[in-house]
Amino acid sequence: MARAGAERVADVRRPRVAVLLTGVVAAVAIVTGVVALVEQAAPSTVVPVFGFVPTPLRQTAAFVGTLTGFTLLLAAHGLRSGGHLAWLAAVVLLPLAALAGVLQGSPVTVPVVVLALVALAVLVRTRRAFSRPTSLTSTQLAAVGAIVASQTYGTVGTWALRDQFGATVTNPVDAFYFALVTASTVGYGDVSPETTTARLFAMSVVVVGTSSFAVAAGALLAPLIEARFASALGTMSDRRLSLIDDHLVVAGAGDLTEPILEELLAADAEFVVVVESAERANALADRDCLVHVGDPSDEEPLRTVGIDRARAFVAATDDDAHDALSILTARELNPDLRVVAAATDRENAKKLKRAGADAVISPAVLGGHLLVRSALGSGGVEELAERLLGTDGDEAEAEADPGR
Repeated sequence: MARAGAERVADVRRPRVAVLLTGVVAAVAIVTGVVALVEQAAPSTVVPVFGFVPTPLRQTAAFVGTLTGFTLLLAAHGLRSGGHLAWLAAVVLLPLAALAGVLQGSPVTVPVVVLALVALAVLVRTRRAFSRPTSLTSTQLAAVGAIVASQTYGTVGTWALRDQFGATVTNPVDAFYFALVTASTVGYGDVSPETTTARLFAMSVVVVGTSSFAVAAGALLAPLIEARFASALGTMSDRRLSLIDDHLVVAGAGDLTEPILEELLAADAEFVVVVESAERANALADRDCLVHVGDPSDEEPLRTVGIDRARAFVAATDDDAHDALSILTARELNPDLRVVAAATDRENAKKLKRAGADAVISPAVLGGHLLVRSALGSGGVEELAERLLGTDGDEAEAEADPGR
């Protein structure tokens, strides 16, 4: 048993070691690359085995190593959350960092080569820990594709028309450089088209490139900005959450929770909503609802909203299975809490009861009973439905003011 426990601890620590090693390789690659670019390592410092590497190639390797280091930092950040896309990026970038270190031919880059190979081995061994799928939407993937396509178009076109750019485009790197500085509207002016055809092509690169960058910026950065706003919203709400007591906790937000929120707002009741979507949280905050961003089936968000001080817990999303998990968590944290749930599927009502709900209401079943009783002519059904829906007051006003 002790051996099994030690193995479980090792399984948890290995992914953390992989993330740490990737971050270290990124930092070392950046430092050594910058040093190589600035100081231009002297020939005496070159490892004899790699002394045949030309100086321009060493300089290019230093630049690539530095750029790879910055990209590895982003990959390491993604590895912290177990992202599979970040794992794939790290597996590709680590050998590139090692190769750049070898081509620089300096003893300073030996740690980069060694650490990159070690980190690659650990990442491959712990690949199962990084299985979380990418969270990029189809719009974001299309935006990335637009940038790649526009830069490919600019690079290939510039290389095909290189004779019309004078003697400034001599290799594919020059062509990519022109496409990038043109699309980003930097335009240093050191590479200029000299014919009408080349100028027309450059104009198309400006239009296509700037458009793709603008669309990509909106698609890729907007979710990050929204997440920051949601984080700030959560920070501000935490102060209020620490002061509330004897309140209601509403788990999630959906079609079933809308009437609940309307009733609570109309009654000026003290409540807090726990939602996973930052966009949904912002919409609820605009309606003066106290919101906390988090999964209502996890303990930490419920502790944050003061589940131990709450008077009731309401689970009424469109997912009965998730509601059951939320109820189990809430009941564990506060055994004396009154828990009310709404069952989307009437067959799940008993399951929600077994999960710990004190009362379970199925809107579909309730609506069916009212419809049947109304169809059979049972008295008072319409009045009851109107009171439940809050439409009796509106009809009374309409009768008092026929011209409205």
